[in-house]
Amino acid sequence: MDIDFPLVLVVLTFASGLIWLADILFLRKRRLAVSSDSTAEEDLPKEPYLVDLSRSFFPVLAIVLILRSFLVEPFQIPSGSMLPTLEVGDFILVNKYAYGLRLPVAGSKVVSIGDPERGDVMVFRYPEDGKTNYIKRVIGLPGDTVRYRDKQLFINGEKIESEFVVRLPPVEVRREDLGTVEHDIFHTMGRSGAPGEGEWRIPEGEYFVMGDNRDNSNDSRYWGTVPDELIVGKAFAIWMHWESFTSLPSFKRVGGIE
Repeated sequence: MDIDFPLVLVVLTFASGLIWLADILFLRKRRLAVSSDSTAEEDLPKEPYLVDLSRSFFPVLAIVLILRSFLVEPFQIPSGSMLPTLEVGDFILVNKYAYGLRLPVAGSKVVSIGDPERGDVMVFRYPEDGKTNYIKRVIGLPGDTVRYRDKQLFINGEKIESEFVVRLPPVEVRREDLGTVEHDIFHTMGRSGAPGEGEWRIPEGEYFVMGDNRDNSNDSRYWGTVPDELIVGKAFAIWMHWESFTSLPSFKRVGGIE
């Protein structure tokens, strides 16, 4: 069963805050009134366990909620769809305010700061279920026409150049130039044609995304564009690599994300 961690965090934060506030406004006064005739410390009513727990955890929960909702949120890469840029087991940091401040859980934008740009590595909620976090590269902006044919990308009729780098069977590495960003992509060698061929017109308020591992990525070529309201943030750094619990964490890949 998938756990909606943002929702759980919001519920716990508000519940602990309400309990603490209720104690300050009402319950504490009653305890003090009961103990007003007694001066012995052992006769003073003890603070209820739930109140003590809420008072201790509310500040911590509130700070975590603010940080991960409006500033920076960590994610782990679960698949190879963004190879060679991101590897399975990379732990990344996502800028939550780059594309505007959004309400936790609902995702509604309350303050507009910026919009995704071509070449950004973006985290968003999968349009098919609105819950699962995906990470892909922004290829098409609102109003663009994107065409993908024979492993060649075209944007608004212009061919996107890619330079051969090296062959690492079973893949070929190429350096793609999106105008503002240059990054490496994978093409599977020996595979005829190209998965996900087609042409798409990008609606207003939506974005066309693709994985850097072009022949092995479940992206906009198959399920469509990403609406603005499903955007989570911009991935900007790798802070650790830890592929599995049977391996040791590594910091060799620490750095920015192209």
